[in-house]
Amino acid sequence: MSQPTNLTRASFHTVEADGVNVFYREAGPADAPVLLLLHGFPSSSHMYRNLIPLLATKYRVIAPDLPGFGFTTVPAERNYVYTFDNLTATLEAFVQKLKLSKYALYIFDYGAPTGLRLAAAHPERVTALISQNGNAYLEGLGDAWAQTRKYWAEPTQENRNAMRDFLTLDATKWQYVNGVANPDSVAPESYHLDAALLERPGNKDIQLDLILDYANNLTQYPSFQKFFRDTKLPTLVIWGKNDVFFIPAGAEAFKRDNPNAVVKMLDTGHFAVETHVDEIAAEIHTLLARALA
Repeated sequence: MSQPTNLTRASFHTVEADGVNVFYREAGPADAPVLLLLHGFPSSSHMYRNLIPLLATKYRVIAPDLPGFGFTTVPAERNYVYTFDNLTATLEAFVQKLKLSKYALYIFDYGAPTGLRLAAAHPERVTALISQNGNAYLEGLGDAWAQTRKYWAEPTQENRNAMRDFLTLDATKWQYVNGVANPDSVAPESYHLDAALLERPGNKDIQLDLILDYANNLTQYPSFQKFFRDTKLPTLVIWGKNDVFFIPAGAEAFKRDNPNAVVKMLDTGHFAVETHVDEIAAEIHTLLARALA
């Protein structure tokens, strides 16, 4: 079978924003409508390596690495404090640096509380919303959060250390393959790269700080839901239904605040883009054709 020849390859860049050296991938025509892809834990823009070319045929696709992830670097003298509020501040500075005044927003995992903070602060910028296992509802949190909730309730050194088991190669691989019908279909470089970057000096403590701060995202859910109600943006909620972290109830809840949201369930796990990239790309093209008409 011949391979497609019209796919647009990404280019790789680093820009200073908020005192941070933000790495990002970009592809597509410079004058096309912008689609901003936000990654989750413990990944980076690398998770979108297969999706970007499928979308860049019509859109300017931009995928940054958040501080603490991927190839973004934070100078020591920046004295960066790793909270979701601060990740959002850096993302805002990044958007300003690239002069992105309008964009569709793809949120996943950690990309949801950062992207939705940004969206709620600047709703006039957002043209459409795609949530792929990007939670904004309490009922979307599965039982897999039990140990994390214990850490939130009692952030003792003992409970902090207990979370370190979540930062290993085995745990990272499990996040990628759990709920996937054929685990061998997940590219091994995905979870091996994530695990290697977690091993950078000091990074595990950064991740433990963010895991603790994640509790503050729950207090922002009402603000996110108000954004959904007020804007009723063209919205695609596309979900790996076997995700044990963000369960299907969280996907269905979007329709409560935006009855026009389209909800699609995929027979896969948390990192749905690893196994269902073609389906996700097709649904995004359908959404954006309607949203940007």
